[in-house]
Amino acid sequence: MAPVLDDPPGRTADRPARTPRAGLLALGLGVALVVALTGAVSLGSTDIAPGHVWSVVFDRLGGAAPRPGTDDLIVWQLRVPRALLAALVGAGLGLVGTAAQALVRNPLADPYLLGISNGASLGAVAAIVLGASAGGVLGLGLSAAAFAGALGAFALVWCVARRGGGFSPLRLVLAGVGIGQFLSGFTSYLVLQAGDEQQTRSVLFWLMGSLSGATWSVLWLPALAVGAGLVALQARARLMNALLMGDETAAGVGVDVTRLRRELFVVTSLLTGVLVAVSGAIGFVGLMVPHLCRMVIGGDHRRLLPLSALTGALLLVVVDLVCRTAMDTQELPVGVVTAMLGAPVLLVILDRRTAVGR
Repeated sequence: MAPVLDDPPGRTADRPARTPRAGLLALGLGVALVVALTGAVSLGSTDIAPGHVWSVVFDRLGGAAPRPGTDDLIVWQLRVPRALLAALVGAGLGLVGTAAQALVRNPLADPYLLGISNGASLGAVAAIVLGASAGGVLGLGLSAAAFAGALGAFALVWCVARRGGGFSPLRLVLAGVGIGQFLSGFTSYLVLQAGDEQQTRSVLFWLMGSLSGATWSVLWLPALAVGAGLVALQARARLMNALLMGDETAAGVGVDVTRLRRELFVVTSLLTGVLVAVSGAIGFVGLMVPHLCRMVIGGDHRRLLPLSALTGALLLVVVDLVCRTAMDTQELPVGVVTAMLGAPVLLVILDRRTAVGR
């Protein structure tokens, strides 16, 4: 068997110049993420000084008793879990978007192209409309129903995509889009069956993405999923580099293309299901973040994956802060803001790529 390709597609001469740039960028993104997390906890309907925020956090981490007053409740019980959940979901969306684009060799692929989010949305909406969230599933309620829907969609797409023994990008995309639209139709039907205005509002708000349900008890699942997903994808980064050069070229350098696609599909599907279960459907992050990172550091997945995770985390923490503070009377759905940001950015990227190709 031939050795697996080490270098990413494109000009290998770029590699030495990009390595220090990627390291400096990762450091800068890490610092910016800490600043953004601090701002997300400090700012809100009640502003709290950053120094006091960190004092409360260090006290709690050190096992100190809760401080008297409301600041401790606001910082530790409300805002810190929400800021951390935003960072985890953003990091996960960045990872899944990068992997999905490699999986189907399509720069327009995103975490929701494979139909998994439609299944999660159907499960969550069914829980809200039919009242299943009251009793809960395995004690997780709405999140469990959403994840169960994601697993169901994953099973359907998997069975359709692998019929005939193949696992081609086109078959995978068509299966995901077809099943996703089918499930979306059921979701729309359930929305119409909502019993009252408040129930309909809850359904629509969840479908547009929200982090308002963040608590310490739900953080462990996305943290575990994002960490495991990063490790699994990073271990396949060189194989993903080869996959972008085409199936025949990748197979010629020792890559089992069918097996790799199956592994990437499983990782991206399960991670997407977890993310949608805890945050609702948040679009454009997984589509936009990999493009932004490629423009700076190129297409080597060994650097692209961790930088996409950091960029996605930073972006969603900032977006969630905007959603909480932009309006005095209500909170904006996260998906609304990501769409308003993502669409213009993608148009600019498209314009730049078109100009380069002329």
